[in-house]
Amino acid sequence: MKKKALGAIAVAAAATLALSACSGGSSQASSTGDAKGEISYWLWDSNQLPAYQQCADDFHKANPNITVKVTQTGWDDYWTNITNGFVAGNGPDVFTDHLSKYGDFIKNGQLLSLDDAVKNDNVDLNQYNKGLADLWVGKDGKRYGLPKDWDTVGLFYNKDMISKAGITADQMGSLAWNPQDGGTFEKTIAHLTVDKNGKRGDEAGFDKNNVAVYGLGLAGSGSGNGQTEWSWLTGTTGWTHTDKNPWGTHYNYDDKKFQDTIAWFNGLINKGYMPKLETTVGASMPDTFGAGKAAINANGDWEIGQYLGYKGINVGIAPTPTGPDGKRASMYNGLADSINAGTKNPAAATKWVEYLASPACQDVVASKAVVFPAISEATDKAAAAFKAKGVDVTPFTQQVKDNTTFLFPITENAAKVDGIMKPAMDSVFSGKSPASSLTDANNQVNALFQ
Repeated sequence: MKKKALGAIAVAAAATLALSACSGGSSQASSTGDAKGEISYWLWDSNQLPAYQQCADDFHKANPNITVKVTQTGWDDYWTNITNGFVAGNGPDVFTDHLSKYGDFIKNGQLLSLDDAVKNDNVDLNQYNKGLADLWVGKDGKRYGLPKDWDTVGLFYNKDMISKAGITADQMGSLAWNPQDGGTFEKTIAHLTVDKNGKRGDEAGFDKNNVAVYGLGLAGSGSGNGQTEWSWLTGTTGWTHTDKNPWGTHYNYDDKKFQDTIAWFNGLINKGYMPKLETTVGASMPDTFGAGKAAINANGDWEIGQYLGYKGINVGIAPTPTGPDGKRASMYNGLADSINAGTKNPAAATKWVEYLASPACQDVVASKAVVFPAISEATDKAAAAFKAKGVDVTPFTQQVKDNTTFLFPITENAAKVDGIMKPAMDSVFSGKSPASSLTDANNQVNALFQ
């Protein structure tokens, strides 16, 4: 679950390089038998803070000798603080980890492996949704995180705008896409786009330079992963980010299927159906949707609460469109909690991580109806909690049930890859470079693995 685009990786890249000076072989998390004292726990999602504060309070009641101090900061600052904290030796004991990050953390010896703790404390790895526990096993075969949640991508749409345009919910649920003419997906986006004179994008006289409502919102260029931006499109073409996943060593941004998809997607900007890239800087795509300036947003399930919180906006949720292969696609991302190798209290940190990964905490998270916890039974409880609020989350859960998901690309050199791909993708989406220019960026990326 990324929660935001990964642009912050590039900001922290220089500091990440400095971490190698601190690196050493990763060590094992200790026994939890004598755990006591205060530990720090960091996370980035403000929507989840209440749930995890309750988990911390409940944990303290069950373990009065251990106190957990929870700190939440926004995505960009979060990773900068983590990186700098590792260097300075004042990072958190435990933190919410991301698949795009932990490869470099392992490489620099900054995480404690959890294998001994999992074995000694009988942590059941089969309780999690299929595949989630395996994501957190590094190239060295050691485990560096216990699963906390998972996410997929869907389409949030403005029901009133859809209805006014004569489009039904069933039609929204059966959209199809291709990189040649965009299929029914592009037709729908065009029809939902309205200029300041009331002309729709598919009507004569439409003014693409004076748009009041865009058919599809844009969060940014997506850098090299495009989780919520375009990966749900490229994933339907047979294209994959890397030669294998996890721990691939060759990226495929030079593939024609990828570049054709990006060219089509960028073309929506040129046609006036999607905002220009420069207008997204410092802006929030959900907030733009909430202001009635976009009809559809492709986003992750972790944003359900935010979209439903906009007053006066009647929100619907649809699955991503089917593609050339006749199927839908969504990136499948799973977060975990990891332990800082520099913690001064590994016993308490380990006990807290095990608690975070247990039903005792994940059921609390499920009850808040914010995200889908990693434990299978807790996932079902979360779906029920959403339903109790009148929200049908099937567009997100069905991707998992239908096995139409693919993993977030997990490789080493993630910060360096982002440092290359973000400006390259920005250049394409700002109209300065063609999609074919990504071949050169791909060569630079692959040179990192030689």
